[in-house]
Amino acid sequence: MVDDPIASLPEIEPGSDWLVGAGPGDPGLLTLLAVRALASADVIVHDALVDERVLRMANPAAVLDYAGKRGGRPSPAQPDISNRLVALAREGRRVLRLKGGDPLVFGRGGEEAAVLREAGIPFRIVPGITAGIGGLAYAGVPVTYRRIGQAVAFVTAHDLAGDLPDQLDWQALARIPTLVCYMAMRRLSAAATRLIAAGRNPDEPLAIVWNATRRDQLVLEMTLDAAASDPAIPPVDGPATVVIGAVVGLRSSLDWFDPPAASP
Repeated sequence: MVDDPIASLPEIEPGSDWLVGAGPGDPGLLTLLAVRALASADVIVHDALVDERVLRMANPAAVLDYAGKRGGRPSPAQPDISNRLVALAREGRRVLRLKGGDPLVFGRGGEEAAVLREAGIPFRIVPGITAGIGGLAYAGVPVTYRRIGQAVAFVTAHDLAGDLPDQLDWQALARIPTLVCYMAMRRLSAAATRLIAAGRNPDEPLAIVWNATRRDQLVLEMTLDAAASDPAIPPVDGPATVVIGAVVGLRSSLDWFDPPAASP
């Protein structure tokens, strides 16, 4: 008889928190530890990027506590979220902090872990597949590729105030073969303009991937120059990832994902 590999994994202990990455959307991309956490949690504090299909895998008795942060919309303050994780653990709950993608890739999971450590709350970090790698794979874009993509940089396109980050070395970024930009849609034109001014080829291909790995995934291709010209972007609701570089040109031969039709 073969033991259940999930049942043999550790589970969330009372009075502790797990910071878990839920991946970009497709439930099939969850790690086994993430599945174990969903099954053992008493309360799940989740963000806006966690797919509903993932939440339906949760322990039926678990409380779903929404703590979503979306740009331009009313959102809970980060200190309030971190303090809530501490308070729930102190009540003896099994707390799952579930975050889209990876909790430590532009997800502020490091900040939450620091608060838990200072409060003396036991915690575990469970990595997830970030949209900048897994999501782009579903769009047929490899972030590295021999000869044309020997290096990749992951950047965020806005700072704490929502502006384009001035502290980034734009000249250095202009020389890196592949750039993957998170939270870039509101500053896409400004970022593209800054990269061209720093020496990046304006004819370089760029792709925007919305709702990566999900049934409503959408990909739009253009050039860096077109992005700088503030093109008409379709009003798509959902998270977007921007990738810049010659690797975008591989989509024509590597695009494999045919989103399944939504269930009736």
